[in-house]
Amino acid sequence: MNDQNELKNMGLKATFPRLKILDIFRRSDLDGQRHLSAEDVYRLLIAEEVDIGLATVYRVLTQFEQAGILVRSQFDGGKAVFELNDGDHHDHLICTNCGVVEEFTDSDIEARQHQVAKDHGFVLESHTMLLYGICPKCSEAGKQAKPTLRS
Repeated sequence: MNDQNELKNMGLKATFPRLKILDIFRRSDLDGQRHLSAEDVYRLLIAEEVDIGLATVYRVLTQFEQAGILVRSQFDGGKAVFELNDGDHHDHLICTNCGVVEEFTDSDIEARQHQVAKDHGFVLESHTMLLYGICPKCSEAGKQAKPTLRS
């Protein structure tokens, strides 16, 4: 299915800004840069000399999130990032030095989270797991972790 049809099926008109922003996410996903902030998208548009304003970027990202095309996450610092919704649940490892984000899935962790919810009488609707630490590249470079709060 092409992007124009996908947008129409989601109830969105296939406008130039929407098509261009969706294209940026598709290309970034292929390049391994899966998580983009509104500012990242805007910078990529500027680099391509595409005249789409930051307010339009925010509006389109919100529309895409509401339509289920993108998923929003908020990592350390509260900055929202978006990624294409591929329909598969995954969790994230975030480097506190360089900010690299690694995705992972673990069936044992998923099962345990569902069991914890059940043990507490909850019907789990959704969840997010974010693990913060130092990536291998930063560890090899000898960078130290930022101090963390102990519970």
